[in-house]
Amino acid sequence: MDIATLFERDLNKLVTEINLYNDEKDLWKIKEGISNSAGNLALHLIGNLNYFIGTILDDNHYVRDRDKEFSEKNIPRTTLVEELQNIIPLIKNTLPKIAAEALKKDFPVPLAGNMLSTEATLVYLLAHFNYHLGQVNYHRRILDI
Repeated sequence: MDIATLFERDLNKLVTEINLYNDEKDLWKIKEGISNSAGNLALHLIGNLNYFIGTILDDNHYVRDRDKEFSEKNIPRTTLVEELQNIIPLIKNTLPKIAAEALKKDFPVPLAGNMLSTEATLVYLLAHFNYHLGQVNYHRRILDI
């Protein structure tokens, strides 16, 4: 299984999680001890992948506003789902075009203050995505209690 397929699988998992919320308003709730709502985590992941894969690797000119990813509220569920689903073709069209030798070269921008290879950056982005996917799953389940 290649990394594009893993991203597609996990984007679909996040869509499923978002759709499992019984009340759309719960996407934006924050319980004690939890820093971010599921909606803001979804916006963060949308911004993260659109920027690092879309802008940096595909040059699609996406302009990221990271602060807004955590400050915006009450975006409709359908919008979040659509934006997540739009990342799948971006990834499926971008990642296969990267030559094997290019994967070994430095990613064009530092990530978390470090220069990593493009391959390591993609693994980092997938791990980051799954960290937040787990948070969304926990958030949803704790609200259902």
